Amino acid sequence: MKEFKAVIFDLDGVITDTARYHYLAWKRLAEAQGVHFDEAFNEHLKGIDRMGSLDLILASSPRGYTAEEKLALATEKNEHYKELIATMSPADLLPGAIEALDACRAAGLKIGLASVSRNAFTVLDSLGITGKFDYVVDAGTIARGKPDPEIFLKAARELGVAPPECFGVEDAVAGVASIKAAEMYAIGVGDPRVLAEADIVIPDLTAFSLA
Repeated sequence: MKEFKAVIFDLDGVITDTARYHYLAWKRLAEAQGVHFDEAFNEHLKGIDRMGSLDLILASSPRGYTAEEKLALATEKNEHYKELIATMSPADLLPGAIEALDACRAAGLKIGLASVSRNAFTVLDSLGITGKFDYVVDAGTIARGKPDPEIFLKAARELGVAPPECFGVEDAVAGVASIKAAEMYAIGVGDPRVLAEADIVIPDLTAFSLA
């Protein structure tokens, strides 16, 4: 890894896991609208944006909704989600996360974060790791989400490093595709059968190594 000058991490599923907070926020909203919501229903929302997820939930409601009502409900869900993630703490860091970040810093690498969450800064603050990143790119600063390479290219640009001198760390297929489209080396976190496009796949950050 000596030829690299920077590393760009994804947030959710790599450094922490906010999926359960999304589940709780959607569950409260759905049940308030008379819609039964459980883990099986939640599976159908994975990979779908906020308004798309809301549409799926409201399709099971006995009533119709105006565009204004839908926007208000989406905002309500996000506000509840933000309240939930504000309760996060360093205990919510995934195994190996701090060690991986510290190893990158000790090796002299610049460290970026590429998250499609609009609440990335809130999560980082709750986890107590905001200061470990040299630059953070979130959904509010890009026009196109993953698998488009924009988010990783912007991170590299702001870090002052050429894309081929960066490597990215991702747990999702779209994220790995984004890294490769940016012409960076890709470390996948998860199942190698799923993340086949990655250059190397590790089970979690406890297996992260710069050797």
